[in-house]
Parts: sequence; C-alpha cells; structure tokens
Amino acid sequence: MKYDVSIIGAGPGGIFAAYELTKNAPEIKIAVFEAGNELHKRHCPIDGKQVKNCVNCKTCSIMSGFGGAGAFSDGKYNITNDFGGTLYEYIGKQEALELMEYVDSINLSHGAEGTKLYSTGHTTLKKTCLQNRLKLLNASVRHLGTDINYIVLERLYQELCEKVDFCFLTPVQHIRIEADGYHILTETEEYTSEKCIISVGRSGSKWMEKICGELEIPTKSNRVDIGVRLELPAVLFSHLTDELYESKIVYRTEKFEDNVRTFCMNPYGSVVTENTNGIVTVNGHSFEDPKKHTQNTNFALLVSKHFTEPFRDSNGYGESIARLSNMLGGGVIVQRFGDLIRGRRSTKKRISENMVEPTLQAEPGDLSLVLPKRILDGIIEMIYALDRIAPGTANDDTLLYGVEVKFYNMEVELNERLQAKYEGLYIIGDCSGVTHSLSHASASGIFVARDILESSHADGKKQ
Repeated sequence: MKYDVSIIGAGPGGIFAAYELTKNAPEIKIAVFEAGNELHKRHCPIDGKQVKNCVNCKTCSIMSGFGGAGAFSDGKYNITNDFGGTLYEYIGKQEALELMEYVDSINLSHGAEGTKLYSTGHTTLKKTCLQNRLKLLNASVRHLGTDINYIVLERLYQELCEKVDFCFLTPVQHIRIEADGYHILTETEEYTSEKCIISVGRSGSKWMEKICGELEIPTKSNRVDIGVRLELPAVLFSHLTDELYESKIVYRTEKFEDNVRTFCMNPYGSVVTENTNGIVTVNGHSFEDPKKHTQNTNFALLVSKHFTEPFRDSNGYGESIARLSNMLGGGVIVQRFGDLIRGRRSTKKRISENMVEPTLQAEPGDLSLVLPKRILDGIIEMIYALDRIAPGTANDDTLLYGVEVKFYNMEVELNERLQAKYEGLYIIGDCSGVTHSLSHASASGIFVARDILESSHADGKKQ
C-alpha cells in the first residue's frame, strides 16, 4: 500500500493534480481517496415529488464524489484574479492566469469544445454600472453548463482511472507523518506515500480543521458569505447575460458601507438545494442545452462577513443562520420581494399567483425572521441598485430564496509552493481557504503537480 503521491479528495484540485502528474510521469504511483462515490453513481434522492427534502444520506452525492461539489454546478470557469480566490498572492498574477488558461484548454480537449468564452474586456456595461454606483469585475468566463461539465468530468475520469488507484467511499480518518512519508489512515486500511495532496473542498472544512489541529498546522479565520438567491424573468437580465453570461457586480451599501455582490448567475436556469454538513441551503444550475432552458434567470446576492478576535468561527455563524431557515421552513424558504418590502410572509396562494413561476419547490415564508437586519438591508439596497441597470429587478414578483451561504475553509498557513509546514504536504483547492472557484482550485492542482515533478527531478539529479 505504498504510493509516490496520495491525493485526498477527488474534486477539481485533486483531479487536475492527478491529470498533470500522470501526463508528465506515467510511471508515478498515485492513490486518490474520496469520501463520496464515482461520478455515475452520484444520485441525490430528492426528486421534488416523492422526496422533497434532504434525507441526510451518509455521504451527500451533491457535495461529495468524483468532481467534488462542482460536478453538478453549471460549470463556470472564471479566468481572472479579480475574484475566485487569492492564488495569485502565492504564485503571482501572470502564472495564476496562465494556469487557468491551461485548465481551460484541458476542458476543451475533453468535451467542452464549442462552448462559449465570454469576456468583460470590451463591454460598455462597465460604464453603465459605474454610473449607478455598481462595479463590474473583470473576467473571462467559460460556461460549460451542468450537462457539458458532466461530460468533461466523465472523460477525465475514464482517462485517469487507468493510471490512478481511486478509493471511493473511503473517507480518510487521520494523517500521520513518519520518517518514511505520509501515512493515510482510513477506517480499515493504512497507506503510505512520499507526497500528500489534500484537496477536500468546502464540504471538507470540518475535517480540514481537525487535521490542522492534529498536525499543529497554523490557520486563521476566513470569511463567510450570507444572502439569498433571486429568481426573475430571464428577459430582464438578457442584455447582461447574452453578452457576459456571468456578471460579477459589486455594490457598496449607503447605510453600512458593506459590499454586496452578485454570485453564480444562471441564465435560463433552475434554483436547486444543496447539503453542507447536514444543512440545506440554496444554489443554482443552468444547462448548455437549449432544450433544458427555463424562462427564468437566477443569481445570488451575498454579503461577506469577516470576523476578528475573539470570534473565529465564521462558518459556525453562517451555519446558525442556515439552521434557523431549515427550522422555520423545513429547508429552503421562498418569498416574493413585494411581500418582503411590505413586511409580510409569502403564502402558497401568493406564490401560486406570482408572475414568476418558481423552479424550486420551497416553503413560502418570511426571510426577515431568518437573516440579520444588516445583511437583509444590504440585499434590499442592492436589489434597488440593480433595478437601475436591469429595470424590473425590484418588481414585487421577483422571488428570493434563502438562505444561500458560501462557507469558506479557514485559511491554512502555506508557503509559496502551497505547502504546509511539512515538506511534501500540499493543501490546495477550496479547503485551503486560498481558492473559491472551479478555475482557481483546478489551477492550484496543476501548480502543485508541477512542483512535485520538479522536486522529484531535482532529487533524482542529486542521487
């Protein structure tokens, strides 16, 4: 059970690390440990009919398994340093962009050919946003869609499974560091490797916290993003989505000077639920195939909260708000914007008469009983600001689903090689607190794979 490299987590970081290693060193022995299932066995029991709410599976098929939490996302790869993480602070802005472009080329060669690359490079919408106290962030966006994203992952898996030992449904319990390398302990087995890459994603945040405690790896608290997901007629945002697809817009509130931002825009998409550590939150999907399009566009409005000493548990704060929503609504709550402004809860009758037909069956309720006033005030301000560049956003019939929470792992102390305090122990992807997106996480996997190859080459020369 001895390997050259062990990879914990088969999300984007782990996948692209394995891809780069096997491509450049076919003889290398790699084991990948994944708490979830292989791609074609990932199925959520929620069908919206017989099963409407989370049944708390032992391993969540939406969040875990080959492809990670992004496997059933809408497959947006944002090529930018303006958002998606701080990888550039470790490896440099130019290299970070080049790695993201390389990831894009790999996706194109594995089924994404023909998908469109959007860009904010020459848009006039930047001026329109600035005239209305909004800022449009710079990015190139490759949109795969949930369907094409699945095909790309499927092809990557078929290529890798012949060269890599995948251990699915095999959560790692502990990592022990000894003279002969890294000992990976599962429930029943023990494996040893010279190098170890940890890439367990956001859903592995609690596990990562435990491992950092056991190995005495320094960490610091990260932020948590809390907000709602809007759903409205696609035509209202078509002038933005047709040109940019994903428009990342930031607004600074007048009342508290907090930043509110749009996130994960899904033109002609659907609102969906996701499960993080037993908490049901809301997200969005969209498909490349026009036959799977809806009449609605959905996107999140998020407020980032950073905490200082003595409070360190930013994820715990977000979890408590999400649990309150689950307690009041049995899961996700939906509310008409007009009802929110009038200070009343939405009812099933009001939702059924609404001009915007919801794509997710959620419990009508009152989000003002869930979200802290400061966060809710900021979201309402942002909706009115967006109404100036996309008239109709603040219509009474706009739907708000809550809550949406983006959990970030605590920021792990890493060097410029993305190594922790131990030589050969790499921590990448969203579990590191460094990356927050598919493209950044994938790029970090390529980066550490190349570092391992270079260090192995250097060691061979010394011998």
